[in-house]
Amino acid sequence: MTPPATLLNVDRVGKSFTMHLQGGALLPVVQDVSFDVAAGECVVLGGPSGAGKSSLLKIVYGNYRCDSGSVMVRDGEDTIDVAAASPRRMIRLRRTRLAYVSQFLRVIPRVSAIDIVVQAAVEFGLPEDEGRRRARDLLTRLNVPEQLWSLAPATFSGGEQQRINIARGFVADHDVLLLDEPTASLDAVNRAAVVDLILTKKRRGTALLGIFHDEDVRDRVADRVVDVTRFSAAA
Repeated sequence: MTPPATLLNVDRVGKSFTMHLQGGALLPVVQDVSFDVAAGECVVLGGPSGAGKSSLLKIVYGNYRCDSGSVMVRDGEDTIDVAAASPRRMIRLRRTRLAYVSQFLRVIPRVSAIDIVVQAAVEFGLPEDEGRRRARDLLTRLNVPEQLWSLAPATFSGGEQQRINIARGFVADHDVLLLDEPTASLDAVNRAAVVDLILTKKRRGTALLGIFHDEDVRDRVADRVVDVTRFSAAA
């Protein structure tokens, strides 16, 4: 049997932050981080708060530049190094291959909840009617009341906003999906719904890299856990 393709490879990544208010002192975060994620696999970043897990996700997504190493994402027949890609190349990669579900919903004010999700599908390249069908299905599966779909989510509860965020991240078919504590604000019913969505993505061949502080969720979705403390620059 042919092994699943590697869609994400992190190789010897290191990162420090410059503390400009403290005379330019360097704060080391991680060093020599290496792991990969295959199609249909969910790899979880483990370790205590402050170990560098969220920083690593942001490096993979290209929000942070790493000081050393490479972050290779499969793009069709090519492989793109996020650590060296131009801003224009990153925009294209995020539109077609690499998606990110953060802990916070940041959207244009006054845009309705369902249109936020549909927009993510259309940007990926799906027809609007297919994007709307998927958006309705996801919002239903995530137990967002239909009477809220036409409203802007600025006044929603934290859990409702997070479910809109999850729907936006899951609506398209990106090859690599990054998850930063997607179930942190959710009750048990909606955590279970997110687990089902993750397992569906895995079956369809998505490579997932995530942070889950909820041990039950982590145990249900993780194929492997990468202990980030092994790569702590302070170790």
